[in-house]
Amino acid sequence: MRKIEEDTIVIATHNNGKLVEISELFKNFKIKTISVSKFNLKEPKETESTFIGNARIKAHFASEATGLPALSDDSGLVVDGLNGAPGVYTADWATTAQGRNFDLAMEKVWSLLEEKKTPFPRVAHFICVLCIAWPDGHDEIFEGSISGQIVWPMKGTKGFGFDPVFLPDGQTKTFGEMSPEKKHNMSHRSVAFKKLLDACFP
Repeated sequence: MRKIEEDTIVIATHNNGKLVEISELFKNFKIKTISVSKFNLKEPKETESTFIGNARIKAHFASEATGLPALSDDSGLVVDGLNGAPGVYTADWATTAQGRNFDLAMEKVWSLLEEKKTPFPRVAHFICVLCIAWPDGHDEIFEGSISGQIVWPMKGTKGFGFDPVFLPDGQTKTFGEMSPEKKHNMSHRSVAFKKLLDACFP
């Protein structure tokens, strides 16, 4: 397992919500995080059908283009009652001609569950895959997940994406209602990040 010895890492995402969360996770470490958007790079096409595959595409693209280690996140919502959808296509479900609209995407998920008369609880999981890639082509992969259920109506404005309809197991508030600190301590992203820290920091 390669250790992170550099003092600067590129965060390979154009999603501001993810950028804020990942930068927050690094706050106690002496590492400078730079958004890939600072380099005016276009987003690479995510052509893989798995979280790991797409995470690798983004991390290697950013690392090769900047000459720095790059950390990417590919994550999504997996709903059991929808045969695992939206899954790796989570962001696509929110895409409209006017940009991403997650309110419409959440309504779509709930409407489909209602149409299928999916029994309660409507089980779902958030999955996160982190990939850190170096300019020489080496990479390391870390996965995290959290289980919960889809609830309706949408609750909370503190998160992003599908957070307002995701109620984690054992909790009384959706990710959209939780404080950032509480979410960071239990989210799929924090689970993957803790694995990265344990493995890659000297």
